Amino acid sequence: MVSSASSTLEKTLAWSVHIFTASGVLTVFMAILAVSAHNFRTAMFWLLGALLIDGIDGTLARLFRVSEVLPNVSGKNIDFVIDFASYAIVPAYMIYESGLMEGPWNLAATFLILLVSAVYYGKEGMVSDDYYFVGFPVMWNMAAFYMIFVFQWGHWANVVLVGALSVLHFVPIKVAYPSRTAHWRWPTLVVTAFFIFMVVAITFYYPESKAWLNILAWSCLAYFAVFALWATLKSK
Repeated sequence: MVSSASSTLEKTLAWSVHIFTASGVLTVFMAILAVSAHNFRTAMFWLLGALLIDGIDGTLARLFRVSEVLPNVSGKNIDFVIDFASYAIVPAYMIYESGLMEGPWNLAATFLILLVSAVYYGKEGMVSDDYYFVGFPVMWNMAAFYMIFVFQWGHWANVVLVGALSVLHFVPIKVAYPSRTAHWRWPTLVVTAFFIFMVVAITFYYPESKAWLNILAWSCLAYFAVFALWATLKSK
């Protein structure tokens, strides 16, 4: 009787984790509605909600041994579907609707983002054995954030940026996986915490611009760029 109750509790907790993971699709859908209304501030908050769920669900899955308790349900597959939507499809739509690029370039850049993201998801070795992302990871949500909320560049600069990031998907640079990369672990975690704070704060104040937050945005970006350069050269 005790064993049966324990098994029921384990399955309930495991299903709860899967439902929590799947709830990310609701934040993605709300982001789509916000982008359609050209409310990019609200859309970014919904995408941050999806990012939060994605950052927590893996820990919960390991804590409650979800793969053992429910071996026939793949949380990873659920995660992949939602990740592609929140990291590629919705940000691409956001970039398109924001009109950062003019004329046919806008749709062409959107198509490029979606195509390279789909191919990147299909390639082997997205994450190296020492836990780095190989190539620019599918983080177009953050690219959209910087393009809309921080850079606010002109047409050609945005076209070049989208093209460069698309190419970098397939260049074997090593990009920090903040929760798993061992090298510079604590500095990276600290910078990541500042990065999350910065994204939330800039989104909150938008469209008002705060110089100190923009400096923090550039500083975080510089840290991850330098780290990627160091890690890539170190592995040669």
